[in-house]
Amino acid sequence: MTSSTSSATLLKPAYSIDPLTEEELPKLSDISRETFYDTFIAITDPDDMKTFLDEAYNVDELRKEFLNPDSRFYFVHVEGAVAGYLKLNVGAAQTEQMGDNTLEVQRLYLRTAYKHRGLGTALMAMAEKIARQEKRSAMWLGVWEHNVPAQGLYKKSGFEFCGDHVFQVGDDPQRDLLMMKQLH
Repeated sequence: MTSSTSSATLLKPAYSIDPLTEEELPKLSDISRETFYDTFIAITDPDDMKTFLDEAYNVDELRKEFLNPDSRFYFVHVEGAVAGYLKLNVGAAQTEQMGDNTLEVQRLYLRTAYKHRGLGTALMAMAEKIARQEKRSAMWLGVWEHNVPAQGLYKKSGFEFCGDHVFQVGDDPQRDLLMMKQLH
């Protein structure tokens, strides 16, 4: 999926959203570590952060996720640079059982320099397009309870709060709010 905007606006750059290839897994690991660290280091113990990053975002773990036929990854590129990525899950790959015909937006991660430029909205629109093409009944995601900017994006996209779960970061059990969007 490719989209372009007028060069008159710097806030909404030309971008492309492209499926990941297995050769790009080292870059995925780097982007995952960078974006998670930048977003959560202020509220996460450094030892917990290191443990989480080493366990969740090493290339071997990401390869397992990538090879799962119920998971999909997409990079968003801006002027040739990877600005962030999207991870979608269906079926048994979902982190919670939210229904047989749902799609999980597990990760929508953007590098700091690319936030607040419309890319999160573009990634979410792509996720919804895929969900609708696959005739999914709903989309859902988990968002850290204190990540108010992300919650605002998801509310703007039509998601509503529907529960919570624990998101373990090292030895720190953090609370994620679950949000769902019905697709009728």
